[in-house]
Amino acid sequence: MARVLALIGTTKGAFVLESDAARRIWDIRGPFCDCWPIRHVVADASAPGGAALYAGGGDRWLGAGVWRSDDLGASWARCGGTPAFEEGAAEPVGAIWSLFAAEGALYAGVSPAALFVSRDGGESWTHLDGLQKHPTRPGWFGGGAGLILHAIHAEGAEIWVGASAVGVFHSADAGETWTARNVGVRNDYMSPEQQGAETGYCVHALARAAGPGLRFYQQNHCGMYRSDDGGARWESIEAGLPSGFGFPVAAHPRDPDTAWLAPLNGDQAGRFMQDGACAVWRTRDAGASWVALREGLPQRHFYAAPLRRAMAVDALDPAGVYLGFNSGALWASADEGDRWTCVAQHLPTILSVETLLAP
Repeated sequence: MARVLALIGTTKGAFVLESDAARRIWDIRGPFCDCWPIRHVVADASAPGGAALYAGGGDRWLGAGVWRSDDLGASWARCGGTPAFEEGAAEPVGAIWSLFAAEGALYAGVSPAALFVSRDGGESWTHLDGLQKHPTRPGWFGGGAGLILHAIHAEGAEIWVGASAVGVFHSADAGETWTARNVGVRNDYMSPEQQGAETGYCVHALARAAGPGLRFYQQNHCGMYRSDDGGARWESIEAGLPSGFGFPVAAHPRDPDTAWLAPLNGDQAGRFMQDGACAVWRTRDAGASWVALREGLPQRHFYAAPLRRAMAVDALDPAGVYLGFNSGALWASADEGDRWTCVAQHLPTILSVETLLAP
């Protein structure tokens, strides 16, 4: 029977939650990674000998760090290498903000926004500096968390990244060259003459949809979007939602038309869920309509919020959905969001959630 692991990054280390396929009782392990701020924990299911887990984080005081576990999170060791800019860079790497493992490569998004890759399990890193050479780079500016690269998806030679408050970029040649992909996304704070600019869009999260196409879902500071062509053009799908503002988004592991998000009440009204009532919103038709899922979730005086990487799904059938909050609580649904249970409380601020199915 499969084991389900929820991989949690927090402000005080990494945690691993484990359950069986029923997903009713969860064991909690941690904190790991020397209690550093861990912004993202991911699994590389293709690692030789079984799945490897990686955790990345740091801050401006500690610098950047990456840890690895080869025993599904029972023990962790810091990797021998750390992403670093070339000598003479204007500022050093401040922290690891995102990780992505695929096809023998481990990618790391850092602050200030840049992308690195390791092909030896984190022992050495190469700066994919083509992104820094993009002609718009001198005009990039950070969002509330700074200038960060927090979303990565790679398939073969194609790579997509998201950076705040810059936008989405795509490379078709393994990171040598990049194009901005923000057509159709709006920035409510731009002047009329700035609308339609190549960059300047505060993407909060990206989710790759299942299936052979190139569908992505995007939660932005200014709206919710879907692209059916790898980000070349984006379409607003926020109609029917209480707000276009939120942080995480997750896509179904098999159905490209199903996605979940957790909209807040706007960026200027407290940044909590509408009326203090917790809800996860699900679409079954690629964003044409949305349904609020509330069963089991707090409906009065709930003012916690999920951050940009704090939602994930597992690959079971029905899919499990997981949502972490800055209050340190993790809520889970074993039936695609119809019913929810709090499976962990009083953790440090949850920064990210990912999943892994293990034998």
